[in-house]
Amino acid sequence: MTLNQAAKWLVLIGALNWGLVGIGHFLNVNLNIVNAIFGGVPVLENVVYVLVGGAAVIGLMKNR
Repeated sequence: MTLNQAAKWLVLIGALNWGLVGIGHFLNVNLNIVNAIFGGVPVLENVVYVLVGGAAVIGLMKNR
């Protein structure tokens, strides 16, 4: 898997997660999948968020 492919997957995962977070706020439910998986280890949760953000930057730089 190339860096660009990994970045695409991470951006997709991040976008779906944020969509679920938004829907969850309307329903008054926590639908944050990253938090559900890694919430017990906040450092890992934060690493996932940083990786998703970095993937977004890679995607933006590639499409310049």
